[in-house]
Amino acid sequence: MKESIVAAAAAVESHPGETIANLAKIRWQARQAAASGADLVLFPELSVTGFLPNHPPGDHAAWLAEALRGAWRHAERLDGAAVAELARISHEEGIFVAAGILENAGGVLHNTHVLVGEGRVWGRWRKMHVPLFEMPFYNGGEAPAVVETPLGRIGVNICFDAMLPESTRLLAVQGCEIGLFPFAADPAPGTAEAWAAWARPVLQARCAENGIFGVACNYRGVAEFAGVKQAFPGGSMMVGPGGEVLSEGADEILLSELTAERLQDARSAFEYTFRFRRPELYGLLAQPTP
Repeated sequence: MKESIVAAAAAVESHPGETIANLAKIRWQARQAAASGADLVLFPELSVTGFLPNHPPGDHAAWLAEALRGAWRHAERLDGAAVAELARISHEEGIFVAAGILENAGGVLHNTHVLVGEGRVWGRWRKMHVPLFEMPFYNGGEAPAVVETPLGRIGVNICFDAMLPESTRLLAVQGCEIGLFPFAADPAPGTAEAWAAWARPVLQARCAENGIFGVACNYRGVAEFAGVKQAFPGGSMMVGPGGEVLSEGADEILLSELTAERLQDARSAFEYTFRFRRPELYGLLAQPTP
């Protein structure tokens, strides 16, 4: 990776069905992050098109029909206007931007995160592991790629993906250096501190066991769609490649310096267990559970 970069996590307040307004907020926060010296800014899961709340209290069948119709209306294609605007933001504000969309992939929908920089798309990642309440909306994506950028080798795990260690290991075996972890989570009692307490041990483990930097950002604001509401507290966190927390907080923009030296130090430590892997022993892990 580059000798030193500044990463930012921006807990923008997004709302479903308000893509143009959400993009304006993303531009503003990208501008603020760039003005603070950031090279890269991560926005939460589904930050461009808005999170679709999924806990209806009443007639589930009627809600699902309405919600799916609305989801298709607001979904964006990877070659569509929203991603093109993200690319413009990255060029005009001079910063790499990672943000999430509800993707229209033709016959199916995906929960997708896009990385843009220098006016173009560098990569896209579809959420692999879709939790129960989100299954009516999103199809699971394929194994995640790692992309080589001027900042370093970057990969993404979206929210629930980080709960399964295989998700981040798939990035590590491709030489990932910086993992981006966009979230939309509201663990009880619904505060940024509660999110941090819930996410911290998972992120520390994923970063330490793979020797990568982690940049995490949680959704913020009240999402209302098809008669259902869900509130998210925000919160952001930066984790080093040894599992150490570099910074965390509930501010709209969190900054941290990521250095090649820290990465090398972590990968030189005894605790860097990734180098002791024995892939020839792990065949059973890829077999279906009987």
